[in-house]
Amino acid sequence: MSIRLDEVNRRIIHALMGDARHTSAPMIAEEVGVSPATIRNRITQLEEAGVIKGYHANVDFDTADDMLTTLYVGTAPIEARARLAHQARTITGVVNVREFVAGQENLHVLAVGEDIEAVNDVARELTSLDITIEDEKVVRTEQFQAYRPFGPAETHQQFSDYISLAGGNEVAELTVDDDAPIAGMTLEAAGREGILEDGLLVVSIERDDTVLTPRGESEIRAGDILTVLSRGGFTTELFDIFETETS
Repeated sequence: MSIRLDEVNRRIIHALMGDARHTSAPMIAEEVGVSPATIRNRITQLEEAGVIKGYHANVDFDTADDMLTTLYVGTAPIEARARLAHQARTITGVVNVREFVAGQENLHVLAVGEDIEAVNDVARELTSLDITIEDEKVVRTEQFQAYRPFGPAETHQQFSDYISLAGGNEVAELTVDDDAPIAGMTLEAAGREGILEDGLLVVSIERDDTVLTPRGESEIRAGDILTVLSRGGFTTELFDIFETETS
């Protein structure tokens, strides 16, 4: 399953990377401007696509029980690298294995032990797997942070994805603001009153955990994520249809 990382998905990833435990769907929804159900549905999609692989505690083993954390930099034969990375994970004390696309130093193994002898046992088992240990370092601290480019922009952005097509046509994914001119209107009424100009077509409506097929009687609501096709391209005036007038 493939998935596009539009603005909504990027904001979800940024929030969960920052603090998954204390971040709820309603909190993300309030920041992004969509419903909590939409956020929950997007998180499920990201998990099913393998983009979000899990939620892990960041443990300081030294603080917890005076344990040693050691990083082993190793080299595995390229043809056996994936298999050896999997086997290294099964060694008692190993908490993380990273596989690199390289000929040398292509495995990084993070291990925790009660003492020097325990982490040395890990080193011996790695060597027995035909992994050459090039270097080892005792880890003092480890810090994490969210990927900043996925965070909120400095200025308001009402579109979350954007594609240019042949012939000057463009497709954008837009989130409807609370006070947007189109909010609360049906597509038929928006067209009749000139809100939706000729050449502007709403292709889909994502609402909560459902993707709706637009029809004339379809009502556009605040928080909806619309996929919109513009024949001839988007202008600032066209974007104004979907955002609050004070944005």
